[in-house]
Amino acid sequence: MLAKRIIPCLDVDHGKVVKCINFLNPKCAGDPVEMAKRYSDQGADELVFLDITASSEKRDILRGVVEGVAKAISIPFTVGGGIRNVADARLVLCSGADKVSVNTAAVEKPKLISELADVFGRQCVVVAIDAKRNRTQSKNKIMVETGEGKLWFEVVTYGGRKPTGIDALAWALQAEKLGAGEFLVTSMDKDGTKDGYDIELTRAISERVNVPIIASGGAGTPKHLLDVLTEGKADAALAASIFHYNQYPVPVVKDYLRKMGVTIRQ
Repeated sequence: MLAKRIIPCLDVDHGKVVKCINFLNPKCAGDPVEMAKRYSDQGADELVFLDITASSEKRDILRGVVEGVAKAISIPFTVGGGIRNVADARLVLCSGADKVSVNTAAVEKPKLISELADVFGRQCVVVAIDAKRNRTQSKNKIMVETGEGKLWFEVVTYGGRKPTGIDALAWALQAEKLGAGEFLVTSMDKDGTKDGYDIELTRAISERVNVPIIASGGAGTPKHLLDVLTEGKADAALAASIFHYNQYPVPVVKDYLRKMGVTIRQ
């Protein structure tokens, strides 16, 4: 069995790490370079850096911040936000990132996924899916049986600002065929709540695709990570608040998961 990964996330807004609830009301949490170094030193398996306003503001990613983080860490590093084409991705990778994450641009131009995979290899291409529960009954959507009844999951773009009407499960299947090497699945309903991940969303996508799934949105305790890695069938758990405010440092989370029988990287 492949070891599960624990991944802190840096949501960056104009050079500062922020924390939101349901993608709204960002509050400053610290300096990205300092926080990245701390997580690397603590034994995090990877790091995700998301420039959360680059797409909505239609601007380039903050290259200087990316370079600073890359120099401070010794673990794999994924960067997303404002990557619209191969040139943007090359700039980020040349600035020290190991992988690029695309979301809004990929939804608006799906062939971007293939272009990135062809140039850099699919192992470098992470497709981020921000999804929200939609209770509207539809024969054209993949309905999922949940504790709240049957519903479908809708893709939302521009940092949670634009509902698309696109079925998240169908989009994951399409993106995988186009060359996605990994998915970063974030529940808008759970984001920042600390109530636990959307297990049903994560499991529904994991059961349909054959590439790794990173679960995101809702981590509040180590038990939540355990649940999404087991019941949710995720390959990795991404979290922010529990790490940023030192409530549950990375080593504490990893020790707990090991004790619960989960195979975790050293």
